[in-house]
Amino acid sequence: MFKVGDLVVYSSLGICKINDICDETYYGRTRKYYILHPIEDNDLTIRNPVDNDRVLMLGIINRQDAEDMLESFKRTGIAWIEKGNERTKIYHEIVMSGNRKEIAGIVNTLMCRKYEVEMADKKLGEPDRRLLLHIQNILYKELAISLDTTFEKIANEVERNIKYKIGLLLSERVPTK
Repeated sequence: MFKVGDLVVYSSLGICKINDICDETYYGRTRKYYILHPIEDNDLTIRNPVDNDRVLMLGIINRQDAEDMLESFKRTGIAWIEKGNERTKIYHEIVMSGNRKEIAGIVNTLMCRKYEVEMADKKLGEPDRRLLLHIQNILYKELAISLDTTFEKIANEVERNIKYKIGLLLSERVPTK
């Protein structure tokens, strides 16, 4: 059970702070509720039953896991799925599972794909672009909190690791004379 003041990743809304835990009665039923708000929107209040298993609430990852995750961007992400509809479905299921390592793998794969298509003067498809932006927003904020840094520094480090990896892969493809 989380405590008042804890930061959590709340479903697809992102990082939220628990302001209170209290009993509330709806339709004659009294339950304990987390009262929380997104860290970037104090005007939005969310009430989520403590025993709700339909909405994913996860504690912020620890420093070591965050450092390991940043390192993972130097390696290969998850498998690219050629069929767009299938890719969207599978990647969405991974995001909804809350598995941060696999979510980081999606970011890794989509960023690599984005750079590859941009080198061919094309653009990443809209569903992939939207998914990438959404999960980068949540994941980078969580990493920034865990590592006591900024979103921008996390984004820059991830990009540097991806570009370094892509550079290495490209140099392996170029025949030496």
